[in-house]
Amino acid sequence: MVKIKFLGTGTSCPTLERVSSSYLLYVGEKKLLIDIGPSVLRRLIEHGLNVNEVDLIVLTHFHVDHSGDLPAFLFACNYGLEPRRRPLYLLGGDGIKQFFRNLCNCYPWIKPKHYDLQVLRVVNESYLWNEVKIITKRVNHNRESIALRLDMGVSLVFSGDTDFSRNLIELSSGVDLLVVECSFPERKVKGHLNLHTLRKMIDKAKPKQVIISHLYPEWDKRMRDSSIPCIIAYDGLEIDIG
Repeated sequence: MVKIKFLGTGTSCPTLERVSSSYLLYVGEKKLLIDIGPSVLRRLIEHGLNVNEVDLIVLTHFHVDHSGDLPAFLFACNYGLEPRRRPLYLLGGDGIKQFFRNLCNCYPWIKPKHYDLQVLRVVNESYLWNEVKIITKRVNHNRESIALRLDMGVSLVFSGDTDFSRNLIELSSGVDLLVVECSFPERKVKGHLNLHTLRKMIDKAKPKQVIISHLYPEWDKRMRDSSIPCIIAYDGLEIDIG
């Protein structure tokens, strides 16, 4: 059984209802965190978790609403009530190692003190981690932006932020669950999806289930719109798969 907890489903536009997009996966005894923007650390605590329980973090890209709480997370690993001992993995696209070094230059206190941290660039390739196959592909947002697919008996795809992307269509083909950004219902902004563009991609990829996230406040009036062929995510949503 794989469980996904939607810690945050929002964007760079803060609201009381949605914090920045972040997803926690329970895979057996392991916990994977996809993106860690502002207020995500608090969301972990609200759900009874602490930083020492997370085994792997993936950054889909480096925008603040996807990475802003990483320094606070790593700081807590060193100086929390119990210093972290178990290893931690940090995965990302082009520049992830330099990104981490730059953070350490700003915040030298986040360098691991009592645990091993592996920072890995994974781009257009597969990586096997604890029987979870992680496949990444570049998508159309930032230079470093990636979407990722996880195969572990069931298959999940997380789009990160993206515009129309043939790589994402390929990655999502026939997948059990696609968690995809859809920033706006109608308005089209470069580097992001709206419903019209997303529908074209879904028609090609044919995922079994689609949940839309990374939602700007324009979505607030559409939450009960039955014409939308996807589940509209909200903070705190939990999904069991498999």
